[in-house]
Amino acid sequence: MTRIIQRTVHDRPPIAVSGEGIWLHLDDGRQVIDGSGGAAVACLGHGNKRVADAVAGQVGRMAYAHTGFFTSEPAEALADFLLADEPGGLTHAFFVSSGSEAMEAAIKLARQYFIEIGQPSRFRVIARRQSYHGVTLGGLSTGGHMARRAPYEPILSGAFSRVSPCFAYRYQSAVEGDERYVQRLAEELDAEFRRLGPETVTAFCAETVVGAATGCVAAVPGYFKAVREVCDRYGALLILDEVMSGMGRTGTLHAWEQEGVWPDIQAIAKGLGGGYQPIGGILVNGRIIEALRTGSGNFVHGQTYQSHPVACAAALEVQRIIREDNLLANVVDAGAELEALLIERFGNHRHVGDIRGRGLFRAIEFVADRVSKAPFERSLKLNERVKDQAFARGLCVYPSTGTADGLNGDHVIISPPYVVSKREIRMIVERLGDAVDAALSDINGQ
Repeated sequence: MTRIIQRTVHDRPPIAVSGEGIWLHLDDGRQVIDGSGGAAVACLGHGNKRVADAVAGQVGRMAYAHTGFFTSEPAEALADFLLADEPGGLTHAFFVSSGSEAMEAAIKLARQYFIEIGQPSRFRVIARRQSYHGVTLGGLSTGGHMARRAPYEPILSGAFSRVSPCFAYRYQSAVEGDERYVQRLAEELDAEFRRLGPETVTAFCAETVVGAATGCVAAVPGYFKAVREVCDRYGALLILDEVMSGMGRTGTLHAWEQEGVWPDIQAIAKGLGGGYQPIGGILVNGRIIEALRTGSGNFVHGQTYQSHPVACAAALEVQRIIREDNLLANVVDAGAELEALLIERFGNHRHVGDIRGRGLFRAIEFVADRVSKAPFERSLKLNERVKDQAFARGLCVYPSTGTADGLNGDHVIISPPYVVSKREIRMIVERLGDAVDAALSDINGQ
């Protein structure tokens, strides 16, 4: 029996008791490869002594100080570490405890910015279908993950609308080159601004590389430059959600560095603290801070655990290790190996339609038929079957559904820690291959 409200109340999951590197150890003696870093969280893997010592040291010095009275050395140091060179004009940070909270803060700060500069009519946010921006009401209102929205639709805000995702595998026509596809999507976004009234829109919000909703979908070249131009044309902000794809996961510290654009507000979380403490945050352009400074002087969004000293100390040590050990180079090298092995194993698989992603952020999408790209029936829950078969073989991968159209379609994400070796990458792909075949065999045998 468990008194925890688990993700399902029907079963209690296995108990993980310890970890080392990419491995997790269970209470029954089993060892499991954390092939997805949880949900693309465990960027350093498990059991890192340097981070553990940093956490213990900060707890011993000062565990908590309310930001209504104080700042703290770890919070200040973490912000300095991330923003010393003001990447893309980002000058300030606001640290919270999760990616969902980060997106909530981003949405509210965008609204307040326009109040501060005398444009209070702006309150709407445009996002994309088949996106995911967190579990809070603001995050769900922004996102287009239909299965997660469904129970809460009556209480979600009508201030949010959505346009098409940049999802080439599903929505770029066979005769449409990248340039024309980008133009079509930019025109759709422009039309949505005009439909709503540009003077009412605060921001366009997008995941730089889409995570759970469609599985590691990167935009085609030129897309983000085009949407940046639309935002600038109408004076709106660009919010980039890099909760899952950021902080090195795709091979650069910020995924937007590979797009040739910069956000006005960026949400970060999972790879920030690597799971050693709950932490997320937003990085903010200096002109937004200047508007607050010359206006009310206050961001009306305080939280009890914002800039938590222990969480910031953990994240600071994680980021120092990533830089000192040059782990982003391994993300690129190991990511290329992961891509090659996934293509080798699944490139001609009759039920794998697409293999995609960047760095150590990869996914495979399953289809019932490769020619038509038709997904499997939702009732079969193929993504969950693959997850279960992989776990039975000592591997964790991250499953999701709704890939094809928001409701139908299956994929799994492979996003191991940045410290993964090429030998371990091969083990991951081998176990995943066996799991996929077993899951499909179960379905075909029904």
